[in-house]
Amino acid sequence: MSREFPIGLTPPDWLVRNLQPQQAPLNRPAVARAAVAMALPLTLGLATGHTAYGALASMGALSGVIGDTADAYRMRILNIAIPQFFGAVGVTLGAAVYGHGWLAVTALTAIALVSGMISTIGAVASVSGLLLLLNSVIGAGLPLPGAWWVAPALMSGGGLLVLLLALLAWPLRSGVPERTAVANTYRTVADLLATCGDDPTAGYGAARQAVTQSLNQSYDLVLARRARHHGRNPELTRLLAQLNAITPVVEAAPAVHQTGRPLPPQIRETVRHLAHAVETGYTGPIGLDLPTPTSETTRAIDHALRHTAEVVTAPDVDPRGIDDRLGRPAALRIRAARAARNVVLSAGSWRYGLRLALCIGLAQVLVSTVPVPRSYWIALTITFVLKPDFGSVFSRALLRALGTVAGLVIAAAVLSVVPRGWWDVLVLLLLAPLIPALTPRGYGYQTMAITPVILLLSDILNHQGTALLLPRLVDSLIGCGIALIAGYLLWPESWHTRVGDRLAEAVADTARYVESAFGTPGTPGAGTEPAARARMRRRLYRDLSVIRTEFQRALTEPPPTGRLAAGWLPLVVAVERIVDATTAARVRVKHGAPPPSSAEVTQVALQLRELSEGVRESEVLVEVRTDLTGPAGSVLEPLRQEVAAARAIASPH
Repeated sequence: MSREFPIGLTPPDWLVRNLQPQQAPLNRPAVARAAVAMALPLTLGLATGHTAYGALASMGALSGVIGDTADAYRMRILNIAIPQFFGAVGVTLGAAVYGHGWLAVTALTAIALVSGMISTIGAVASVSGLLLLLNSVIGAGLPLPGAWWVAPALMSGGGLLVLLLALLAWPLRSGVPERTAVANTYRTVADLLATCGDDPTAGYGAARQAVTQSLNQSYDLVLARRARHHGRNPELTRLLAQLNAITPVVEAAPAVHQTGRPLPPQIRETVRHLAHAVETGYTGPIGLDLPTPTSETTRAIDHALRHTAEVVTAPDVDPRGIDDRLGRPAALRIRAARAARNVVLSAGSWRYGLRLALCIGLAQVLVSTVPVPRSYWIALTITFVLKPDFGSVFSRALLRALGTVAGLVIAAAVLSVVPRGWWDVLVLLLLAPLIPALTPRGYGYQTMAITPVILLLSDILNHQGTALLLPRLVDSLIGCGIALIAGYLLWPESWHTRVGDRLAEAVADTARYVESAFGTPGTPGAGTEPAARARMRRRLYRDLSVIRTEFQRALTEPPPTGRLAAGWLPLVVAVERIVDATTAARVRVKHGAPPPSSAEVTQVALQLRELSEGVRESEVLVEVRTDLTGPAGSVLEPLRQEVAAARAIASPH
């Protein structure tokens, strides 16, 4: 018979959310690359009598393993190679101030400021900033063997070994990850169509979120590769055309769902058939087994699917007729200049840089005045915990502490039982694959996997054995404490400050989208081109997806932050439903339904703007007025109901 926790011992929801492992498939190639890339340098070092050099190269490979997350080969070059350059600069600067006391404190604090600021640019810059600071801390805290250039060369070489292993299959699989991503987007659309017309709790919302996430990933993958081609690559142009072609099917799905009648199974099977054609590159004839449309919504689906089939099977695509739904990427030089300008002028980048610099400075002052053995571990802990794009600082500090304890248990068994030498290679072959295997499960699991690997490599360099364990635990707890106090509690940026303004802006953008969808003379959305409207809708869904993720991260923090986020999260869902209802109404009008009057559109947009202001000006739920009327048979009636529901959510209960 199962037992329940006594009321006083029931773990809080935020703690359960933190400890719950995330579901993710096992990336077997990444697991194999981690084992080879981390064990091979150590093997060569042992074989040549330069064990310390091998350990340094394996440390560099560790950073490459952590950054080995991209599917597309060109993205792997960016994700691994660019951060290695910053890592080499970091270890060089750190080694230059090793043993120089307050000069090292000043240098690491300045590096932390720069690292924090560039980390706000994007994903690749974030990893680059991370390695810049991490390797600076290692260089300033460990006596590194050889001349000044040896450690940077070895650590960068280890990271580039991971890249080399990742690129081995590129000649045989060029373009395969991109085609697979687009095909998977088609399959998520098929899953969405399968839920249309069902009860709202039966999975439509989750399927719609999956489509949004898949579209975001696919567009990012294809547009990132287009950065240097600007439409000249036929394969990439074709993939972008296929992504654009499935968009009308996605737009028609909300209209079908509103009818409450499921679609015939032939429709979703047709989409799956098209997904297979995308993945294999098939361009031959495809027989469409589609039922005869009988309404506005089924006509919309039929028309969209036939257009999609034409694009998928077209042997050639004219790049001049392809529109980037997220905007054509600018040249690399322009984007770099824009990013640099934003970093220098952005209050957010300065705020994060100063917060990280404060924490690193405090850590270095502490270890300079209080004897702490191998003190670099404190700064390493702070660097990982305070990453701006890795989630809640509180959650990461908690998971870092728990993951370190679990990792130390594994490390204790390794360091106390395994003799130094060739046995270390075998242990590394077993431990290294755990890093890519456990990283997708959550930060605590990643920490648990990384900790014994770093301690094993550190022991090869300094031969302290199990004497490393207790100092590492103490250092991690000190680092987590500094991050929580100086990087979290002293910066009272509530969840509303981080997310509330973005949600308010998304609601205001939704009002503009409503006007653009039904623009008539005299309204702000008049004359909006379909391509511009499509870009507006894609940006809306993307922004709402990011906002939803931020709210879900806030749920992992203790009260009051987690409780406030839980109260506001339903409003994010309601805004997504408003965008869906707007798209559905637009589809119905396009396929024969009477258009709404200008007064109806203006009224809905006004209500949304009032809701936006209410969200922007308050940190708690506030009472708002709902005053929506109009013809019962109007295409905007479902939209009015969704707006009223959203405003009701924003009212106190």
